[in-house]
Amino acid sequence: MSAEPAILVHDLVKSYAGHPAVRGVSFEVAQGEIIGLLGPNGAGKSTTLRILTGYLPATSGLVTICGVDVASAPADVKNLIGYMPENNPLPDDMRVREYLHFRARLKGLTRRNLAPRLDEVVHLCDLGRVRDRIIGKLSKGYRQRVGIADAILAEPPVIIMDEPTIGLDPHQILAVRDLIAGLRGRMTVLISSHILPEIEATCDRVVIMNQGRVVAAGTPADLRREWIGAAAYELELAGPLDALPALLASLHPSLVPAPPDSVAGPDGFATVRLAAAPDAPDLREALVNALARDPRFRLRGLARARHTLEDVFLAATRPKAA
Repeated sequence: MSAEPAILVHDLVKSYAGHPAVRGVSFEVAQGEIIGLLGPNGAGKSTTLRILTGYLPATSGLVTICGVDVASAPADVKNLIGYMPENNPLPDDMRVREYLHFRARLKGLTRRNLAPRLDEVVHLCDLGRVRDRIIGKLSKGYRQRVGIADAILAEPPVIIMDEPTIGLDPHQILAVRDLIAGLRGRMTVLISSHILPEIEATCDRVVIMNQGRVVAAGTPADLRREWIGAAAYELELAGPLDALPALLASLHPSLVPAPPDSVAGPDGFATVRLAAAPDAPDLREALVNALARDPRFRLRGLARARHTLEDVFLAATRPKAA
């Protein structure tokens, strides 16, 4: 028998004054997974998160957290979730240790467990050097870490974070990424973010929403195969580009130059992107040999291009896909 999903969303609908913001959203998150929730502005992500955390009632549908129905037991659900909202509201006049102590008491930590758990969270979130600092004087990066520390303080089984790396510099983003990755297997984490490389680097699976619906879900690799499909190569090539399609067709029937059309630079070399069918073999060696044998061409570089999650996101959320 399979384990109860940490998060279950089935046919979720939310309407405002008759206008649907969320339209039949369904997905599951297994225990210990890290999931990214993506979508353009207005896709319904924040509304979905607010319903999951019990802050907003759904119009219809089913949402459970660790088997507990959010609609019928919102207070119980709040004890199962650590929530970090996008704005991360923190009191500017409290010290980090004071705030975390206050939050720990609110979350029901006993006096016996409070001090060791605070030390553990401070260490995990790398807050040791600022634990006696006033929150209002912290950098954005440290404020985000305080928000994450608050979310995981009571060791809830589910953590929900809305834009945890927004406004951070690259070093701070890496630190928060490592912190979130360290939760894998210990807690279930659902992250909403616009920073796609961070989602791809951190998350096990991705759910993409557009216009209130789920339009794609799966691992980044699965989504690349589903939405992009073709394998891609990049050549740095000099020679008659109009003769290239015939040479490519002799190697594999699906291998063709991909738009946009390439134009040779002052040195005579052009960057040419090629596309092949998903089931085509790796054609790099064949490309090198064929171009080396043809005296009309000079090959300076060859790479197999890797589609990113951004490519998938753009394909899944373009108007035609929606």
